[in-house]
Amino acid sequence: MRVFVSRKIPEPGLEILKKHFDVDVYEGDSPISRKELLVRAKGCDGILPLLTDKIDSEIMDITGIKAIANYAVGYDNVDVQAATERKIPLTNTPGVLTDATADLTFALILAISRRIVESDKYLRAGKWKGWDPMLLLGGDFVNRTIGIIGMGRIGKAVARRAKGFGMNIIYVDHEQQSDIEKEVDAKKVTFSECLQNSDYLTLHIPHTSETHQLIGIKELKQMKPSAYLINTSRGKVINEEELITALAKRIIAGAGLDVFFDEPEINPELVKLDNVVIVPHIGSASLETRTNMAIIAAENLVEALTGKKPKNIVNPEIYYK
Repeated sequence: MRVFVSRKIPEPGLEILKKHFDVDVYEGDSPISRKELLVRAKGCDGILPLLTDKIDSEIMDITGIKAIANYAVGYDNVDVQAATERKIPLTNTPGVLTDATADLTFALILAISRRIVESDKYLRAGKWKGWDPMLLLGGDFVNRTIGIIGMGRIGKAVARRAKGFGMNIIYVDHEQQSDIEKEVDAKKVTFSECLQNSDYLTLHIPHTSETHQLIGIKELKQMKPSAYLINTSRGKVINEEELITALAKRIIAGAGLDVFFDEPEINPELVKLDNVVIVPHIGSASLETRTNMAIIAAENLVEALTGKKPKNIVNPEIYYK
């Protein structure tokens, strides 16, 4: 059997694949083009794509792939319905990046509210003349309120970190999360209440038709002028143009972003702003996490192509139809 890996991943994952399959790996230092993806994956039994690779019905039909092992927790880059209709198992890597993403969430909260990046630039530019009681004043954490949109694995990990900072925790989720409420004294609130009461609003939701551009100017205007917005989920859950307007007009104090609407393209107006910290989708970018993701994705593909039902199957219904 042949499999195609759309980008170089940590070696332990490739070693697993090479024990079972003939493996072709795209070695480019930027996302593979659609044209080359079609050529390289054609005739392969399985594919291990990244979030940057759109795997739709055309890709599935032209390549003839029999399994898809997404190198990510999210899978909005894959047409799940098309895969299910063709009885192609789709897998992901849940759980493995929870702590790394929660850590980055708090790194962004600290960086934007305490003006870390701004302070670094200020110092390097030779502007510091000595200690100043009014210099680069930022936000506080103890007794401040963090609002978490989406209380899944990552949301709960963020809540635990917030508890350590002495913060009040409110959240929005489809379901009551009694476990985390008891653990950190979190309170479930309505979406509007979360917007209005949060000093820090952090997003931990998948990108779906329901969450597309969930946060726009209407929602940003409900937030406190002193509030910060953090997004380590998916770029398209925010109306980026309206966020830029809100930041430029200081409707909110600032934002910390790991994901973007048209990534890897970045809106140049976003880059110009001094009240936003932007990082290149590094939520899971710890050595251990990325290595574990590679291992899990590889094991998923092995299971899917050797007749087993993968543990991390996204569309299990294909096995019951």
